[in-house]
Amino acid sequence: MELDYKAIGKRVKLARKRMGMTQEALAESAGISTTHMSNIETGYTKVSLQTTVSLANALGVTVDSLLCDNVLSAKEIFSQEIQTLVSDCNDYEIRMIADFVKAAKETIRKHTAFAEQNGFHLK
Repeated sequence: MELDYKAIGKRVKLARKRMGMTQEALAESAGISTTHMSNIETGYTKVSLQTTVSLANALGVTVDSLLCDNVLSAKEIFSQEIQTLVSDCNDYEIRMIADFVKAAKETIRKHTAFAEQNGFHLK
């Protein structure tokens, strides 16, 4: 399985912005160059495990939260992400989102069942 370095970079960038940090400040805190930091966020470079841990520590997040797009068992991370996304919604917005999620879940399950009945494995 090939790692999705662009997804990792996007997660690093989102966490950095949530912390109100510049690329320069994060790079310095993680002990890497600003150029390397930029390349990580854009997915142009492969990030080592050591650098991933350094970035997670500097950002105050778990390594799981930076890598969750690359692992199959990341339900808890995505559940937390959904909770964060809807935390500022009003009553109308949360009802609409709930309707979208119900419809999406139903469609996904129907598609998965159809695919498996026809010999395709989606997992």
